[in-house]
Amino acid sequence: MKYVSTRGSAPALDFAGVTLAGLASDGGLYVPEAWPQFTIDEIVAMRGLPYAELAARVMQPFVGESLAPKRLRELTEQAYGRFAHTAVTPLVQLDEQHWLLELFHGPTLAFKDVALQLLGLLFEEFLAREDSRLTIVGATSGDTGSAAIDAVAGRDNVEIFMLHPKGRVSDVQRRQMTTVRAPNVHNIAIEGSFDDAQAMVKRIFADEGVTASHRIGAVNSINWARLMAQVVYYFAAALQLGGPERKLAFSVPTGNFGDVFAGHVAARMGLPIERLIVATNVNDILHRALSNGDYSTGTVTPTAAPSMDIQVSSNFERLLFDVGGRDGVALAEQMRGFEAAKAMQLTNAQREGAAALFTSARADEEETSRSMRWAYENCGEIIDPHTAIGLHAARAADVSADTPVVTLATAHPAKFRDSVERATGIRPPLPNRVGDLFAREEAFVELPGTYEAVRDHILANAS
Repeated sequence: MKYVSTRGSAPALDFAGVTLAGLASDGGLYVPEAWPQFTIDEIVAMRGLPYAELAARVMQPFVGESLAPKRLRELTEQAYGRFAHTAVTPLVQLDEQHWLLELFHGPTLAFKDVALQLLGLLFEEFLAREDSRLTIVGATSGDTGSAAIDAVAGRDNVEIFMLHPKGRVSDVQRRQMTTVRAPNVHNIAIEGSFDDAQAMVKRIFADEGVTASHRIGAVNSINWARLMAQVVYYFAAALQLGGPERKLAFSVPTGNFGDVFAGHVAARMGLPIERLIVATNVNDILHRALSNGDYSTGTVTPTAAPSMDIQVSSNFERLLFDVGGRDGVALAEQMRGFEAAKAMQLTNAQREGAAALFTSARADEEETSRSMRWAYENCGEIIDPHTAIGLHAARAADVSADTPVVTLATAHPAKFRDSVERATGIRPPLPNRVGDLFAREEAFVELPGTYEAVRDHILANAS
């Protein structure tokens, strides 16, 4: 399996190469040269497999010769052995049509664990082969940071610098990052938004003054290996609800488009998916792009769902490449225009290609709260604000009554205790496995929202 850049000029790499590279050298994102395909019979044969075995089966075509099947299975067993639920990503029924896919049973209580627990092991595996070091630079709107830090803390040959927007993540999210005291972990709070932090990370990858002396890696969903691991739970849910003979729809709360793009990948691989519903909050660039082709940024509005307070959705570039003819040269020109003007119109091919599988919906703060109340009062389920946005979109979607609709429950409600309590009157407790989170000492640095300040700090502190 070879991987190519969405912008057409970076060298093609194998799986180990793209895992360690993260962002392509031309500023693009790596995608498989061609999508692997499963037959219906091959998908049926996956029914009833334990999650770790299913993961190895789904991911093996992407891994190619970089990992032997036996070694991949050993890594998936190790990654998912830390989850608090035997099913890893269990389904919960809400009513006759709607289901929740709980993705928060990992060590940091968010869906990012499903991918990052594996990614940390992959980093260690591939770096040991080369006897080299990796400096990870990442940005988080809340959950990626804690999951990535947990996955790589204390691991050999890797260190991590994680940027988060000061005051714009929940107290639980922040503490899950800043109370990890491993020597290879560096937390940075910057003035500004997640988009500012994400832009700095991308700039680091292109800065020869940094890359000349440090091998820079990524844990954000710009890293293909992370996105690949998220494909698995679409197969897991479908197989439990009658697939592949029966189509499902999925509603996905998303800001950076990685989680829902994984559903697109599953469909490309042959999993019958009726619809992918892109659920956004008032920071609705994705909803506008899918509804009328308007991909233009605005001001980030802080909400009760901070992981979705984003105006630039990095993984959307992967979709535009895939449905727009896979023309890297043309997309590079289109993205350069967007980066300069902060606005662009999707081409007809991109709009039509996306519309074949995707629809979208937007939830404001009151609609988000109503969705949390509905889940609690009618189903006895306490859900977090991000999941509530997905559920709002799922219940509003025009989907046939005989098609199950699965909402991705992306975070444990205790990560957003204040918002849940305001909406439902219930303050969800932290699970016991989180331990004494609020008794631990925090450690992080605060930096101004300038690229130079962040770059200089990384250069001064990286091994």
